[in-house]
Amino acid sequence: MDARTTRWTRGALAGLAIAVAVALLATACSSSGTGTSAAGVVRSGTATAAGTATAAGTATAAGTATAGTIGMRSGPLGSYLADGSGRSLYLFTSDGVNSSSCSGTCSTYWPALAGSGTPAAATGVTAGLLASFIRPDGSRQISYAGHPLYHYALDSAAGDTKGQGLNDFGARWWLLSPSGMPITGGPSATGSASAGSSAGSNGGYGGGGYGG
Repeated sequence: MDARTTRWTRGALAGLAIAVAVALLATACSSSGTGTSAAGVVRSGTATAAGTATAAGTATAAGTATAGTIGMRSGPLGSYLADGSGRSLYLFTSDGVNSSSCSGTCSTYWPALAGSGTPAAATGVTAGLLASFIRPDGSRQISYAGHPLYHYALDSAAGDTKGQGLNDFGARWWLLSPSGMPITGGPSATGSASAGSSAGSNGGYGGGGYGG
């Protein structure tokens, strides 16, 4: 083999080696880029999906926990607050602003409207007056215009207002208007829902609640 052939062969081999190296480098870069991109999409997609799911889950859970929507009903006493099922809501005149004084036996007859967040407001109800606060037992209760909200255990159906005006557990219970003021009209009840309870007034439920 003469010198010219030898130089050509060496040049060809060197060129081939360079071409192979370039090809391998390009393949490696391409693989690395794809992996990074794929990993980035997965992380981003997972984070986005998780964020969306979490936000939706939180909203759903909050809506469920807070009994959905606070609305109002109308009757002989006018318009008053009710929960999403149409059950009447009351305030207790012994309570402070966003502070409940009804616990123990009282809460058996007057269950607090509980929730982990603030419910939605239906038409006619002012959303800005809705709030929640922590009760002494650590649970949360919904309030309106600072008044803790309660159901009355003897209201058996939507629209019942048997608790209206009751003098029970040391103070009066009134329906609450959408303006945030107690509704004090209607027959004055002097009976107590808590039969035989020393905390209740007048020693027993006298059936004097308004409506129902």
